[in-house]
Amino acid sequence: MSTTNIPIILLAAGQSSRMRGRDKLLEIVDGIALLRRQALMALGTAAGPVFVTLPPAPHPRYGVIDDLDVTLVPVPDADEGMNASIRRGVAALPPDTAAAMMLLADLPDLTTDDLMTCLGRVDLTSGNLIWRGATADGKPGHPIIFAAEHFAGLASLRGDSGGRDIVAAAHNHTQLIPLPDQHARRDLDTPEAWATWRRENPNR
Repeated sequence: MSTTNIPIILLAAGQSSRMRGRDKLLEIVDGIALLRRQALMALGTAAGPVFVTLPPAPHPRYGVIDDLDVTLVPVPDADEGMNASIRRGVAALPPDTAAAMMLLADLPDLTTDDLMTCLGRVDLTSGNLIWRGATADGKPGHPIIFAAEHFAGLASLRGDSGGRDIVAAAHNHTQLIPLPDQHARRDLDTPEAWATWRRENPNR
């Protein structure tokens, strides 16, 4: 499958509830807000349209990406959890979409090359229906690319499971794709996690 036909849904409607008043997606990484970095990373793949799920406007996150060539997808029920974002993102996809990437917005170590590695492994004739980034030692992580066979299930999710049941049920039709180090799993949800990451990455 051509990697120019796979939309990317950047899930960015979460509330940063563990950040004690700070917004993790507005933390500065590589000189810009993390959300902007992730959107530019997705655009850099040239894989297809990029959809960004966001909390209802007005919200500061809009201001860091409103000049980019992305489709903003407000999630009025964002307080339900991640599944609300997934539902809205899937609903925004073009009707002929054969596969789409779900990309978490709070993984600061992921790179465009990582996304391209995952996209390049998609083969809809292989019998696989999910392609998933993994750590260098094989632990499953993100991003996750779903074939269209899963869209109906994703569109009906409720709560905050993030599609875990769908992924678990498709275990035998999932290809794990090792990415460098902990790129696929290192998320930063607390001020302490951010402080540790900044100490370990002083040039970021």
